[in-house]
Amino acid sequence: MASEAEPNAPSAPAASFIPSPTARPATWSEAFNQPARAARAFSNPCPRDRSGCQHFLPGHFGNPVVCASVARVRHATAYLRHLATAFLPLVHETNMATTKAPTPTHGKSKPAPHGSSNANGNGNGKVSAHAFTSAQTSLFEEVDLPKDPDNLYTQTVSVMLHAAELMDLPHYLRLILAQPKNEIMVHFPVKMDSGKHELFKGYRVQHNNALGPYKGGLRFHPDVHLDDVKSLAFLMTMKCSLVGVPYGGGKGGIKVNPRKHSSTEMEHIVRRFTAAIAHNIGPDYDIPAPDVGSNSQHMAWIADTYSFLSEIGGDNPAAVITGKPIEYGGSLGREKATGQGVVDTLVEMLPELKLKPSKCTFSVLGYGNVGSWSGKIFQEKGAKMIAVADHTGFIRNEKGIDAYDLDTHVKKTGGVKGYIKAEGVTKADFYQTKVDVFIPAALEQMIQEPEAEMISCKVMAEGANAPTTPAGERVLMAKGVEVLPAILCNAGGVTVSYFEWVQNKTFQSWDLETVDAELNKHMVKAAQKTRKARQEYKCDLRTAAYIAALQRLKEAYVVRGIFP
Repeated sequence: MASEAEPNAPSAPAASFIPSPTARPATWSEAFNQPARAARAFSNPCPRDRSGCQHFLPGHFGNPVVCASVARVRHATAYLRHLATAFLPLVHETNMATTKAPTPTHGKSKPAPHGSSNANGNGNGKVSAHAFTSAQTSLFEEVDLPKDPDNLYTQTVSVMLHAAELMDLPHYLRLILAQPKNEIMVHFPVKMDSGKHELFKGYRVQHNNALGPYKGGLRFHPDVHLDDVKSLAFLMTMKCSLVGVPYGGGKGGIKVNPRKHSSTEMEHIVRRFTAAIAHNIGPDYDIPAPDVGSNSQHMAWIADTYSFLSEIGGDNPAAVITGKPIEYGGSLGREKATGQGVVDTLVEMLPELKLKPSKCTFSVLGYGNVGSWSGKIFQEKGAKMIAVADHTGFIRNEKGIDAYDLDTHVKKTGGVKGYIKAEGVTKADFYQTKVDVFIPAALEQMIQEPEAEMISCKVMAEGANAPTTPAGERVLMAKGVEVLPAILCNAGGVTVSYFEWVQNKTFQSWDLETVDAELNKHMVKAAQKTRKARQEYKCDLRTAAYIAALQRLKEAYVVRGIFP
């Protein structure tokens, strides 16, 4: 997934690793080799800024030590986009000849949809990779989807289309679900502490509301852009359907780095964004929540701002958003909900994989809200955390790392680096650490081929949204790793957000025991539906989770019909 270049990035001469922009790969092998060479440049140290990098490019974890320079990013991005265009004639020629793309060579593979399978699938998650089918390619053209196989939205939708083919989902439903209903983009000025004004860009994408109001988080990050927000909104539709809450999918965000702004500036940015999208959200229409870079304080500012808009606020304006502080209508258990959902899923699924949670070792990628709570709660089940990584570095202790103690360190210092009760290790050391369970809980597309090749685990539980690329997943499947998909593992957050919304709407307050018990019911039921779909369709768990989600959406459309 290409990242947008930073707006103030200086121009630079063309990097030496980029061939002529007019060069067209003559063969699949040549096409695969060229972007691989270009992508390797992303791992070079950044000569511009080793202390405050916020690029967060896929595969480099925002680590200033391994960050790519802005100049190289811009040139590599431009070249990869060129190659995506160059691939199209090859894809078309191959499809015309055989209706099926050639089997990629290991290590030089063309990205294919998550959870892809073919006739060789055995129903245990160990399936062969496949390229986009002719039916998928045809639908991409019909709804004008990006053709770039590295595009995150294309990847996520293609998983749905693969599941739809297996279950023979009607074509009109594939069309409806392949694109969002609404894509909202706003630009708004905010006065900074210095007195100058800056212009910010915000998004709200509303994917589908067949099952209920749109629901999804708000991401505050400098790399927020439309295709990412669309992908996350799509995943929310699937997630809400699978976990059985009466919501559709939505997502939004602001292109901003919260770390670079004072509390006063962030308050102004958040309130101004709320005013800009206020007529597109509402307690019965679209209910946002926190996501990467946003927190309960931001949600409180949004609810308060919305409440002042008397013409749209209604009788219970605080219900417009979830993830609020407890003091302002928030729910007990919401902060830990996503991590709790990850562990609830593991406890339900591991025995079938001949693993006992109390005997497991595990590692965590990303030690923010999801990663830290996953670590703490899994540790309470008896599991032992032995390796952790985040944007500051990689640490390991084979005797075990106390999840609560590490969380205290991270809150004080901003990252895992420097934790004295574990040794600092390299990226390779972290990934090659042998564990039973690996929990990616950071950003999207961080487990690419190189990382997947190094990973040594039996089970991957996706705490983050779409953390594994198709190429990375093919490697994991070939190694026999069972991947528990994000639309299952990651659904705890939206489930407890639903509980918060119910409490707000009914003016109730549930105790923590009630919240945890109700969450567990939803997570266990979602896991059971996923297992049932895998057994019925003889597919991997990711595809099975999508089939289970699509089945509920299909049933809703059967009774609702299509207006007019």
